[in-house]
Amino acid sequence: MFHTSAWTQIEVPEIETLPKAVFLRSQNMAAREIFPPHTHRWNQFVYATSGTLIVTVAGSWYVITPEQAIWVPTGVLHTTGALNGAAFRNLYVADAPGLGMPDRCTVYAVRGLLPALIVELERTAQREETGEYIDKVNDLVLEQLRRLPEQDFHLPWPQSPSLHTVCEALYANPADARGMDEWSRELGTSGRTLSRRFEKEVGITLREWRHKLRLFRALEWLCAGRNVTDVALDLGYASTSSFTYMFRQEMGCPPSEWRSR
Repeated sequence: MFHTSAWTQIEVPEIETLPKAVFLRSQNMAAREIFPPHTHRWNQFVYATSGTLIVTVAGSWYVITPEQAIWVPTGVLHTTGALNGAAFRNLYVADAPGLGMPDRCTVYAVRGLLPALIVELERTAQREETGEYIDKVNDLVLEQLRRLPEQDFHLPWPQSPSLHTVCEALYANPADARGMDEWSRELGTSGRTLSRRFEKEVGITLREWRHKLRLFRALEWLCAGRNVTDVALDLGYASTSSFTYMFRQEMGCPPSEWRSR
């Protein structure tokens, strides 16, 4: 799904076993750096204290800001990349009875105590804290993970070549206003057939998918420092105010405020 020519692939670190049930691995990622598709023998909590990540899992793209994280269960194939540079602060969590976390990829709103605990885990390595103290912090991390509120923001992606072509074109140009009838003529099928196929593969209508795409690209472009007005127009909005209204409805604040965070 990624346009790999625009990304620099970096190596997945080789870790044989986890030293503890919760293990923090920190890495600063440059803009457009990405790990190749890979799996882990443990769960992963993908998080960045700054910058924006893109995670792909099972045909979906997830935009992860410092206010969000994604839980990737053991053995799930995924990739992680940094849009505009990121302070990647990644938790590996061992499987254990009573862990209390889902067996599916889940996006969470990250707030409250957890970000501070993740920073504290990073600092413990620098201070060479005792194992007893680190265990206490780890226990608090696990308890906080179970309390996080779920979010539902991801961009599903079709598998069939024809629908993939549609989505690739719209990703490249979100302002493209063509609907199912126009796309069906280009692909040599009926609008009704194409609509049914799209909903079956993607799970939502083209209109709903386009809305998600525009928010997805808005986050990407805002993180790259683009002007809000330019972003609005390139997404196909008639005015900055209409784009800002959509963004506030979805993200809880105007785009300028979101970017300043």
